[in-house]
Amino acid sequence: MLLQRSGTAYLLVNATHIASLGVLVGAIVALDLRLLGVGRVVPLASAVPYLSRIAAVGLGLAVLTGAWLFTTQPDTYLDNAAFLTKLALVAAGVLNALCLHTRPAWRQVLQSDAVAPVSMRLQAAGSLLLWFSAIVAGRWIGFL
Repeated sequence: MLLQRSGTAYLLVNATHIASLGVLVGAIVALDLRLLGVGRVVPLASAVPYLSRIAAVGLGLAVLTGAWLFTTQPDTYLDNAAFLTKLALVAAGVLNALCLHTRPAWRQVLQSDAVAPVSMRLQAAGSLLLWFSAIVAGRWIGFL
C-alpha cells in the first residue's frame, strides 16, 4: 500500500483531504449563511448553483481521499468512536442538503430571491451545526 510505505504520499493525501474539507465546508457555510439572510446583495439564484457545485466537488474529493486514508488502518478507524461519529454526521449533513435541495420551497426561494421560510432557515442553521460537529469529530479521531 502506497500510503503505508510513503510518508510523503500519506502527507499529500492527508493535506488534500483537509483542503477538500475546506472547500466543502466553506461553500456550505457561505450557502447556509446566505439562506439565513446574510449577504442579501448576492441573489440566491446566482449563489446557490455555484456554491452547490463547489460543495459537491469538495465532498467528492473528501470522500475519495478519506477512503484512501481509511485503507491505512481500517480496523483502528472502525473501532474509533470519533471516526464513526464523523461518518454519521457527514451522512446527516449530506442527507440534510439533499432534503433541502428537493423541497418545493427551494425552487420558489431561488426563483423569487425571497427570504427563506423559517423552516428552511432552521435547516440551514442545523446544517451549520452538523458540519461544525463533523469537523470536531474528525479532529477528535487522533485523540481516541
